[in-house]
Amino acid sequence: MNNLPIPAPEALSHSQRLQQVLSDELTSAGGWLSFARFMEQLLYAPGLGYYTAGARKFGAAGDFITAPEMTALFGQALARQVAQIMAASVPVVLEVGAGSGRLAADLLLALEKANALPEHYFILDLSADLRQRQQETIAAAVPHLLSRVAWLDRLPEQFSGVVVANELLDAMPAHVVAWRDDGIFERGVVLDGSGGFTWNERPATGALLAAATEIGEQCSLPPGFESEISLAARAWAAEWGHRLEKGGLLLIDYGFPRREFYHQQRGRGTLMCHYRHHAHPDPFYLPGLQDVTVHVDFTAIIAAAHASGLELLGYVSQVQFLLNCSTLDCLAAIPDATPDYIRAAGAVGKLLMPHEMGELFKVIAIGRGLDDELLGFAKGDQSRRL
Repeated sequence: MNNLPIPAPEALSHSQRLQQVLSDELTSAGGWLSFARFMEQLLYAPGLGYYTAGARKFGAAGDFITAPEMTALFGQALARQVAQIMAASVPVVLEVGAGSGRLAADLLLALEKANALPEHYFILDLSADLRQRQQETIAAAVPHLLSRVAWLDRLPEQFSGVVVANELLDAMPAHVVAWRDDGIFERGVVLDGSGGFTWNERPATGALLAAATEIGEQCSLPPGFESEISLAARAWAAEWGHRLEKGGLLLIDYGFPRREFYHQQRGRGTLMCHYRHHAHPDPFYLPGLQDVTVHVDFTAIIAAAHASGLELLGYVSQVQFLLNCSTLDCLAAIPDATPDYIRAAGAVGKLLMPHEMGELFKVIAIGRGLDDELLGFAKGDQSRRL
């Protein structure tokens, strides 16, 4: 990791505190933790995890840039789909994992211009630091709409309207699994001789073994194949079958249908870490200072949602969704050849280009009680690939 930026002394001290918390938990647990639990602590340990501590994460000064941070046109396009679902259900939005608050601000502004404001815009985020940033972002961008925004501590028991989740599922804890000659193993974490973290395998059991067995059979996985299974993401999708009365979920993330996710060319999985705009595969590096993610198995998400009574409403690439939602019309509304246009055009190019974010990112809609075809999925639907 010699090519990665050196953290400031206070950041290194923060990481060492989380490392001690993890070491203590490992010892208390008998010396072994599932990677799912390890990842959960890396990201969400109270006051120390990547998303629960105060470090800046989004934008040029952070570790990665999400679509809303690149251009307001992303939110403007998404607003068209949000407005359609609200019109067919209830004028309420719930954004889960709202990041810096940029998408919320852009959606509210675009919906206001379209005379389609929600009565309430709820945000659910586990991080007190991010809640504060979200409040500041929304107050600066749309101060007159801040009164419509409220923060939740947990999912509502019942909900109707639109749920928006941009790059949420990839940040949910995932188990790491290895298919071996002598069985299916879960890869967990132990302490090495120097007090650092390293991998260690145990036979997979329970729900994880059942899921891994099904995947191995469906995808004809060879011995030696390693990848991830996020039982947490499946459970989150299924939970909405008990909570959503009418409306839809719009889930935007990077990932693949199952047979592409568990393709033999991805024989070491999709686990990736992001630190100061550098991507690398070592989840044990600087705990608490880097993002740790896995790609999304969209087939698993749909299966879990469908089993809980929800309907698949559409599945498209991000490029197709944005084109269906008239992103280019939004771009054309900016005066040509101006600095604003040039910046926006560059950002839209990254959002749309297949070799950038256009094909890797997908948009999936699941819901209940919606009869009309969703405009964001009117062309290029790929549901058959799931």
